[in-house]
Amino acid sequence: MPYHLAGTAWSPRRVLRERTAHCLEGAVFAAAALRVLGFPPLLLDLEAVQDTDHVVAVFRARGHWGAIAKSNFSGLRYREPVHRSLRELCMSYFEGYINLRGERTLRAYSRPVNLARFDRRRPGWMTTEGDLWWIAEHLLTIPHTPLLSPPMIRALSRVDRRSLAAGLVGYRER
Repeated sequence: MPYHLAGTAWSPRRVLRERTAHCLEGAVFAAAALRVLGFPPLLLDLEAVQDTDHVVAVFRARGHWGAIAKSNFSGLRYREPVHRSLRELCMSYFEGYINLRGERTLRAYSRPVNLARFDRRRPGWMTTEGDLWWIAEHLLTIPHTPLLSPPMIRALSRVDRRSLAAGLVGYRER
């Protein structure tokens, strides 16, 4: 499914019809698919500075965390369920979480949000034709746990050109 850059927040139903998605829409779509497979529909927000946040659908299998994600950057997509903690899972995104200036931008992560909490909202989050901005807004309001200390942040180096180019494989311009 191709990545698109429009300012939308489509439901899984709309994503299926349009056959395209961006980060938030891909994560919500993945959460709906995970629910159909018997997993809770969980989203987690990765918070960045000088960059956009990234939303992933998370799941547990055999006691370990994994993630499904849609991104314009090649290193910010799927993660196998091999991570012992959410922090470990989130740190697996650190190296690939860079902006176009080559800066490492990942700083914090939210707790998982179970989208079942929104099941009573009408129309439903899985089938509405309207946008789901209220899910994105909810993710912005919940507490986030820092991944790095201030001294660590000050010591970060930029990503070299080759690594930046690798992260941009398949990148779509606006």
